[in-house]
Amino acid sequence: MFMNNIQMGMGNMSSERKKRRTRHKKVTAVQKLYDACRDVFADCGPGVVPPADAVQRLKDILNGMTEHDVGVQPNMPFFKVEETEEFPKITYLHLTDCDKFSIGIFLLPPSGVIPLHNHPQMTVFSKLLFGTMHIKAYDWVDDVASSSTPEAESSESETGTSVISGEAGTSVISGEAGPVSVRLAKLKVNSDFAAPCDTSILYPTDGGNMHCFRAITSCAVLDVLGPPYCDPEGRHCQYYRTHPFTNFAADDKQGTDGKRVADDEKTKDYAWLEEIDKPASLSVVGALYNGPNIVEKE
Repeated sequence: MFMNNIQMGMGNMSSERKKRRTRHKKVTAVQKLYDACRDVFADCGPGVVPPADAVQRLKDILNGMTEHDVGVQPNMPFFKVEETEEFPKITYLHLTDCDKFSIGIFLLPPSGVIPLHNHPQMTVFSKLLFGTMHIKAYDWVDDVASSSTPEAESSESETGTSVISGEAGTSVISGEAGPVSVRLAKLKVNSDFAAPCDTSILYPTDGGNMHCFRAITSCAVLDVLGPPYCDPEGRHCQYYRTHPFTNFAADDKQGTDGKRVADDEKTKDYAWLEEIDKPASLSVVGALYNGPNIVEKE
């Protein structure tokens, strides 16, 4: 009886220890990220930027994350490039999504490219987990209008098309395929980034809302989008082709207030963007996420 009481007591102590361990079980970094996203984007809708302290909260969590927190590494088969592949495939790992936000990881092999594209009405956090990549990003120049003067000069683009001024805020490229609308954008980012580095943040109208990723080495990018793309709600992923700012006549480089948007030394910081279909060379394939689980909540 005495031994039975001791065994029962030890059993109870063991059970209590297990409960304490369960209660104090460490929350994974990716779970912290998910929980923070639920809070940060709870009251945000399309075009609504979270408060500055909420943005900083997410940024701090992402800045502290590494590839180990999401179970990815440079020696994964997704980063192997076949010699016959002119345009390496890009892999996307889906972690979670809802109508408020989405979390995923892009895996880019060396020379992999995500072409210039936009993020309509979104706030986006991008954390380079490993690797080196070049990022080029633009924002629209909303206060710039091209001249609507019929006599405005035209010029030849690199593709041999004729460029003519159009309606306010846009211009028209007239070529073999017919007129094409373009819009003026200002270069925001044009640099190489190597992990570890701070999280990049873009906003609906600032921070480089339209960007292009070009992997120099194998790269993994953890992305948080708030809200995610949604075609029915008008958040379609639009791709762009750039045209040099200098393709236009001098009179076209006017702001709505009549001032020139840039002097000759700064023309390299502007470009005209043409909407295009998804490039045929772009191949993004989905794969199963095998990192730490995320406990989704209602």
